[in-house]
Order: sequence, then structure tokens, then C-alpha cells
Amino acid sequence: MKLATILKDGIETGAIVDQKGILPLVSLNRTLHKKWPTDLFQLLDEGELSSLQKFWESEGREEARLDSFYLAENEVVYRPPYRQPKKIWGIGLNYVDHASDLNETAPNTEPASFMKPATTIIGDQDTIEIPLQSERTTGEAELGIIIGKTCKNLSEEEAEEAIAGYTTIIDMTAEDILQRNPRYLTRSKSFDTFFSFGPWVLTADEIDNLSDLNVATVINGEYHRKNVIANMTFSPYYLTAFHSQVMTLKPGDIISTGTPGAIVIRDGDVIECEIDGFPLLTNHVIDLKEKERG
Repeated sequence: MKLATILKDGIETGAIVDQKGILPLVSLNRTLHKKWPTDLFQLLDEGELSSLQKFWESEGREEARLDSFYLAENEVVYRPPYRQPKKIWGIGLNYVDHASDLNETAPNTEPASFMKPATTIIGDQDTIEIPLQSERTTGEAELGIIIGKTCKNLSEEEAEEAIAGYTTIIDMTAEDILQRNPRYLTRSKSFDTFFSFGPWVLTADEIDNLSDLNVATVINGEYHRKNVIANMTFSPYYLTAFHSQVMTLKPGDIISTGTPGAIVIRDGDVIECEIDGFPLLTNHVIDLKEKERG
């Protein structure tokens, strides 16, 4: 199942995406007299995603009464899938090639992870703001894991069952702040607009072979760096299990799995995350220092 959050009648609401178009969950509920949560975070948090998915696959997608409620792609404004996850984990240097970009050694025994606040969240077509405090901010495309249930102390073999789906992410770093001192990592990652995700969430069954997915950072229409999930030092399942052994993971938690390559972003740039099977996640860039100068 493909899910998104769209702006409809001034309200952010969940929707199903299929070959017919984009179907708001409010329209599905109203037409078929259902009561599924129309907020994607609530859908995850209340454990209703699997129920919706089973209904959709067995009868919902063929229901002719819904046909008139589909929206075309050009009628839709996508928003972030949700705005208040309980946790956002980021993973640093998970591809050896990216570590070499930064003249660092990639961790090979344990992941290098950090957390980000929900106030960093933006969505597709939103604007990334380079902060006044930074002269060198980078953007990086990543695959995101969406946790589907409360879990603790998972094995790597159990991790797959805890994952609701995947999404596209662009993560930002005020790299010059980080380079002053590695203890500044949290600050360098936590400015407003420094975490873009969406526009779709794909449930895990939509992906045939996770390790075969290509992830690319694209800047102004040109590939900067591309790599395959199989080349991660720590796989998505390992990352999920590892972090479940640190703290309880909750539905809607996000793990951003690391980038094949970060690129310096500047005022006027357009940065994109391209992952096989997902639509592009696209963000424009403004430098607040340029804005301040008028």
C-alpha cells in the first residue's frame, strides 16, 4: 500500500495512492461507512494500518463507489506524512564512500546515530532554510524506516515484522558547526527545516528486495552520489534491532538510514532524494543570510 498526507480543504489528511490516483481517507470512510483514522500517525499509533491494508487489498481497491473521489496528481499538494513522531533517529556514515567524503573512518562495529527534533520536519516542495549560523550546510538523500509497532530488544531476524514501511528523506547538517567539535552534532542537525520526508510511505510489502534499492542524492537535476542499500555497513533490519535495544521503539518512529553522499546546498538550489519505486522528494533551498541582506 502507498500512503501520503495531502492538503484537502485546508486540512492535512491521509490518503491512499494507487493507479487510479489519490484517494483521501475521509472520502473512503464517508462513502463506505468506515472509521479508520484519517491521520497517518494516528493510523500507525492505533495499530490500524494492517486492518486498513487487508481491507484495501481484499475489496477496497475494487470498490466502484470510490472512483469519483480520486484526485489526480496535479490536484494534490503533498504534506509531510506526519509531523509529530515520538522519535527521529539519524544514522551517520553508513556508507563507506560517504565517510571518505568527510575524511572520516566509517564505523564498522556499531552504528553512529543521533536524534533530531520533530521541529525539523518539512515535506515535499517545502523550503530548506540555511541558518544564519552556518556557512556550509549539506543535504543528503536517505531511505527512511517507519516503525509500525511498539517493540523492544528485537533480534535482527525479528526487526522486519516491526517495520510498517519506508519513505524518502533529505537530511541536513550544518557541517561547519559539526566540524568545530564533534560534540556539536545535535545542534548541527537540529535547525528548523533540516528533515524532509515523504511524499509517500510505502508499506514493506511494496518492496520486493530492500537491499536492491538504489538511493541517490540529486542536486539541481544532476546526480551527486548514488549507491545501493546492499552497500550499507549496517542494514535497515540491523539498525532497527540495534536501536530497539537502546530504547523502546514506538509506532511512527523514524530511522533515517544514512546517505550515499552529502552535497553542500546553497541559496537557489533544488535538492532531491531519488529511491527506486518512490516519487522524488524535492526541496528548494534559501539561505537566510541572503534573505537578511535583502
